[in-house]
Amino acid sequence: MAGLSAERVLQSPVRNLASIILFVSIVMAIATTAYMAAGWPFLDALYMVMLTIYTVGYGEVRPIDTPYLHVVTIGTMVLGCTGMILLTGALVQVFTAVQLKEMFGQGRMKSKVDHLDGHVIVCGFGRIGAMLAKDLATARVKFVVLERGAARLAEAEALGYLCLSGDATDETVLLSAGVARARTLATVLPDDAANVFITLSARSLNPAIEIIARGEAPTTESKLIHAGANKVVLPTHIGAERIAEMIIHPQAMRLVRESDQMQALERSLGSIGLDVGVVAVPPNGGLTGATVGEAERRGAGRFLIVRIERAGGEEAVDQPAPGIRIEAGDSVVIVLRGSKAEASALFAPPQDGVRAGRTVVR
Repeated sequence: MAGLSAERVLQSPVRNLASIILFVSIVMAIATTAYMAAGWPFLDALYMVMLTIYTVGYGEVRPIDTPYLHVVTIGTMVLGCTGMILLTGALVQVFTAVQLKEMFGQGRMKSKVDHLDGHVIVCGFGRIGAMLAKDLATARVKFVVLERGAARLAEAEALGYLCLSGDATDETVLLSAGVARARTLATVLPDDAANVFITLSARSLNPAIEIIARGEAPTTESKLIHAGANKVVLPTHIGAERIAEMIIHPQAMRLVRESDQMQALERSLGSIGLDVGVVAVPPNGGLTGATVGEAERRGAGRFLIVRIERAGGEEAVDQPAPGIRIEAGDSVVIVLRGSKAEASALFAPPQDGVRAGRTVVR
């Protein structure tokens, strides 16, 4: 209700401003037409109206030597100057209303945050942050969102979440969110470096807080643990584990395309920026003969191999160990982040990377 009242307070000055601008425009149009009716050129008539309305006082453009011109000029003075005074007042009202809305809105939000204790701080309101906030709200857990993007912050506010504008890597912003009183901080930004820095800052400000951090690259997990994170969540690995659990049929390529379960899983993974693909390994491909561990390292975190369908009819390998080799003719099921073409190009022969990148991943 408070937010709705603030909107109404702002809308009233805006409506007044629009009405006054319309009034001034009508006065200017009528006065200009009246001078032109006396034989003045358009530019001279408009210039005279502008001088009169804005009370500049440079002097008359042409002699005002007839009763008709006297009446037109007096009318322009009275109506035009009155309109400009009202316009100035309306502009002041609008600027004041905007500032008051911002001040009271931020102050009200900050006051609510200051009364929180044992709450959760969510750093970042992207895909994962929004999903996390929704689940916390459903469970009626007290939380506050930290977001520096204006559009995402407005989205969080529209959903009724407590949120503060600011960069979570700034210790003062963490303090304003009550990090010293919070029980948990979840940093779910897509930037590993930022998540490490936030973890370090939060741990130094509150040694007892539980920190859950998101990591993109597998190598970031150890850095986040050393920085003070209690738990590290790697969305790619979570998706990989879910894929491995659900792929139970021998034809992985058909399963990924046709299974209702897999299609639902693809949509779920898509909500956190992941995708599912199947790569047919060609002879003499870039990763043909490489081990699973080597292939994932060369992929630099772009994909994770969760299943290998052997070409010779051998039993499929779920959650293959890093030492398992990828052979020509195999079908490799991967969970990937980013472009399918980029991941596919790594498996393709060097001289045919572009074509394979377009056609192999399905």
